[in-house]
Amino acid sequence: MASASPSARPAAGATAATRPRNRRQLIVEAAGRVFSERGYHAASMEEVAAGVGITAAALYRHFPNKYALFAECADVMVDGLVAALDEVPPGAASAHVLAAVTRITVAHRASGGVYRWEARYLRREDRRRLAVKFARLAGRVDEAVQREHPRADRQLRALAALGAIGSITMHHTSIAQRRAEELLLASALRVVASDPATGPPGPRVAVDLPAQPVPRTRRAEILAASVPLFARDGFVSVTNGQIAEAVGLTPSALYRHYPGKIDILAAACLPAAALLAQGVERSLREVAGPHDAIVALAATYVAYSFEYTELNSVAEAELAGLPAGLRRPVVLAQREHIAVWEQQLRLARPELDPRQARVLVHAGFGVAVEAGRKLRWQDTPEHREAVTALVVSALGL
Repeated sequence: MASASPSARPAAGATAATRPRNRRQLIVEAAGRVFSERGYHAASMEEVAAGVGITAAALYRHFPNKYALFAECADVMVDGLVAALDEVPPGAASAHVLAAVTRITVAHRASGGVYRWEARYLRREDRRRLAVKFARLAGRVDEAVQREHPRADRQLRALAALGAIGSITMHHTSIAQRRAEELLLASALRVVASDPATGPPGPRVAVDLPAQPVPRTRRAEILAASVPLFARDGFVSVTNGQIAEAVGLTPSALYRHYPGKIDILAAACLPAAALLAQGVERSLREVAGPHDAIVALAATYVAYSFEYTELNSVAEAELAGLPAGLRRPVVLAQREHIAVWEQQLRLARPELDPRQARVLVHAGFGVAVEAGRKLRWQDTPEHREAVTALVVSALGL
């Protein structure tokens, strides 16, 4: 997005009387899109102002700094979700509860991506306040699931369903709003009605993920030490000094191995995509048909997410911060992976067109993320099978 320019300024003769009364709302919506697309630290107030068609000076009359704007963005969508659920009568069916969540989420998909990854840059008290609101949201879904499908894993299914719905904020697949709502609601309802304790349908899949190489060089040691730091604190917050200390070097010595911190991030993102691609290739070697292929893909993705949680988290959360030249190969690898899913899903469900299949594939990814978080990424065979079953349910097999 271009920075502010003279064309973005109010036209000559504009007065306070001609300003839109909902300018603050327009600013927050534009900021949400910029933060989602660029990340909190890379986004600028000038970009947000340009998106609204005002000057940066005018923007600062509404928000004193970028953090204040970011914090309000973090509140707006969850407040909208809570308000929508407050309109749903107590005791309503899960379909009504999840429909309200889906409607708001799809309507705000352009700005919703900021909440999954960028919210970690909120201050502690703001994160705590946001967590309370999300807990209230999850609680309403959980109540509805408990009434209709009362099993011990209801909270897992409720959060997985929210992951399916929230996935629409994490990609740019072009699809009509009404169709997206229908697909995601149906996916979420299948998830809450499923029984993950039974595992995925069909024969058990033996996932053969490649082992992550043991660091045998100083360069590899730096990379291995950086990934947990990036995953915990966010790339921008981690300093060269922290990385150097983790491997017993001085900060200046890092430059003998990597030109800059961004090169360490790029070196982490590419192996993440390569590891997953190799796992998929191995898992699909002996599948009997598209249904078995989807189960194998789901089992591989879930196993990868549990085994390489920090690496996957960094690759997903920090990709937008890479320069275009470093980002391109990672994006291409991700697209190739999604294309494999899309092809097999359309073979299994021929009524789906390519866009619908792509939306459901991302819904499956969203299920894996939220279910894994609920299970605190504790890697056990039972957890892997349960999450795999939830992903397969989200896809409608």
